[in-house]
Amino acid sequence: MTAHSYRFGIEEEYFLADAETRGTPRRSVKPFHTEASERLPEIGREMLQCQVEVCTPPSTEFSEAREILGRQRDALGRLAKEHELLLFAAGTHPVSDWARQLPTKGERYRGILRDVGMAGRRSLICGMHVHVEVPDPQARVDLMNRLLPFQPLLFALSASSPFWQGKPTGLTAYRLSAFGELPRTGLPQLFSDPDAYERYVRIMTRAGSIQDASFLWWSLRPSIKFPTLELRVADSCTRLEDALTVAALFRCLVRCVVRRPDLNADLDGVSRALAEENLWRAQRSGTEAEIIDEASEDALPFADALDAMLALIDADADALGCGEEVERARTIVREGTSADRQIAVFEAARETGRTNRQGLDDVVDWLSETTCGS
Repeated sequence: MTAHSYRFGIEEEYFLADAETRGTPRRSVKPFHTEASERLPEIGREMLQCQVEVCTPPSTEFSEAREILGRQRDALGRLAKEHELLLFAAGTHPVSDWARQLPTKGERYRGILRDVGMAGRRSLICGMHVHVEVPDPQARVDLMNRLLPFQPLLFALSASSPFWQGKPTGLTAYRLSAFGELPRTGLPQLFSDPDAYERYVRIMTRAGSIQDASFLWWSLRPSIKFPTLELRVADSCTRLEDALTVAALFRCLVRCVVRRPDLNADLDGVSRALAEENLWRAQRSGTEAEIIDEASEDALPFADALDAMLALIDADADALGCGEEVERARTIVREGTSADRQIAVFEAARETGRTNRQGLDDVVDWLSETTCGS
């Protein structure tokens, strides 16, 4: 087990905006997507045409992931400018109206939209997914169960969606609310063993609810393509270093629960309900949330809950060579998340007499500049 490399891969979703209006692109973005796919073979499409996705190959080095994602962000940002567009990473688009979005062509996406209707059209959101390869793929259901309590902490660190449809939401991360309109989202269920999970997938497939397990859009799931666990709870991280920190934390947590079969081995319905409450607290307050600790039956300041998690994975961070990325979680708490910064930019604009829309335009500009590093 200790020799396993726990290879990881990161998928990031970005928004496209009109460079002049900061809102929905006023002209077709097909030329952008065509040129992007020619220049960057690792580019993918998402549900809506104003979105684009990138991914990294399987890796064991965060320096490699940093270089690849940085190059992808820079290349897409430059290409967007050539097409009079802005590119940015955030959980929600601050100003765009979901009703004006055009769906991506493709049978999978057309099928999803037929199935979920308006909820799919309203899914104007972007997330970050992290795959981590595990030593025994058959153990992934058990690992998924035991990783449940950590998801609110990872989510809070990624928070980047405080605005929706041109309005402040009062939350640091509204994305999960919009995504929650779709079926089979949120935290996964607690499955007693792999057979129970496979039975669930079999019944759902035979009943016509899903085509396969990739239509289970939970915050954490076993991949059907790779021998990995896939973290899906995170907002798309505006700052590249935030994305690497969340990925490193998840990778270390996976290794930790593998080497510690006793850790979170007795979770039950109460455990899941508390994780769900903590996820809401993180959605509302980000890294200022108090996190409920089941063992002590008390609510802890986020920084204390994070310290406990970092102490738990200290040996894993050393073994995997990502101590610097993991330690940066404390920097995010100290300096604020993307959501915190977006809110500060918006409030600063309002204090100088600018309108709500002008303040949101400033937010989009900050998002684009920070995403692309220019």
